[in-house]
Amino acid sequence: MTLSADDPTLGLFQVLRDDGSADPERDPFLESTMLLAMYRQMLRIRRIDERMLAKQRQGKIGFFGTITGQEATPIATAFALEARDWVFPALRESSIMLCRGFPLSTWLAQVYGNSADLQKGRQMPSHQAGRAVNQVGWSSCIGPQVPQAVGAAMAAKRKKDDVVCVGFLGDGATSQPDFHAAMTFAAIEKPPVVIVCQNNHWSISVPTAKQSASKTLAIKAHAYGIRGQRVDGNDVLATYRAIKEAVDRARRGEGPTFVECLTYRIGPHSSSDDPTRYRSNDEVAAWAKRDPIVRFERYLRRAEILDDAKQASLEAELESEFEAAIAAIETLPPPSRESLFEDIYAPSAPLPWHLKEQQAQLLALPTAPSGH
Repeated sequence: MTLSADDPTLGLFQVLRDDGSADPERDPFLESTMLLAMYRQMLRIRRIDERMLAKQRQGKIGFFGTITGQEATPIATAFALEARDWVFPALRESSIMLCRGFPLSTWLAQVYGNSADLQKGRQMPSHQAGRAVNQVGWSSCIGPQVPQAVGAAMAAKRKKDDVVCVGFLGDGATSQPDFHAAMTFAAIEKPPVVIVCQNNHWSISVPTAKQSASKTLAIKAHAYGIRGQRVDGNDVLATYRAIKEAVDRARRGEGPTFVECLTYRIGPHSSSDDPTRYRSNDEVAAWAKRDPIVRFERYLRRAEILDDAKQASLEAELESEFEAAIAAIETLPPPSRESLFEDIYAPSAPLPWHLKEQQAQLLALPTAPSGH
């Protein structure tokens, strides 16, 4: 196969320019209300990340994974999808749930693992999921959500259901066998799936250059026979257009798309990580100049959609929302001991004798004193 200079897997699709203007040939020309809604969600998750990382440092929670610097890709995807579509996230896409109306207090409760957590404290923090918003739980094992997304899309195709499934992965997951399996099945079965790779340059402490010798990650799509595209993942308009076109193709039955979103993790991999041990401050500073929120704000101000008064009002609104959500869930107790035996069998099925014995033994034990 001969690759041309304008091959979408080699170039970098962009809409926003450095001065805040947009390429008129690529601009999706979204309504101002939608643009402001996208900006609000990007700023919202940035502020949540800042405050939750502080909570972890204060000892209020044990772990948190921020997405600082990568807000454009999940938010753009959220707006490109329809409510009936399914999302199979990795670590940095739980904000899609919030865009779909998932309650912030319940989202935060999962980080605390308390009685308001829908998962009843059984998952690691920052592993939010919600059936009400069609977002599947993810595993800290790298990559399994991608073949799950492909499998769900295959099922949708066989049922003649026009939903689209989106599976996320990072650059490091492209080195995993699950990626190969997912791309192979997607190419052969042609289900309505979009595979989105957030290439943030670091698989924890391993740089992308040590993950792959390919010119880009998107170029791998050629080998599988899948449509591929490489997009500026810090440009929310470019990412929206690329994902929207891929979703529309999938819904029309035109097959899968692999989208590489070139972005950068400005913060640590998680609250347990010290990125200064493996990357330079100069590298971080260079990418901070391409902050997706700053770039989008510049565009909105140039278009006179956003001004100082609207920005201040939005900041105050987000602060109030966060404080109210934290007040509602931070002091809640852990899940009840009884919940340990829930969700094992169908609600109509009784517990087997051995679990009944274990349940009786657990409930016979004294409860721990408050605060322990």
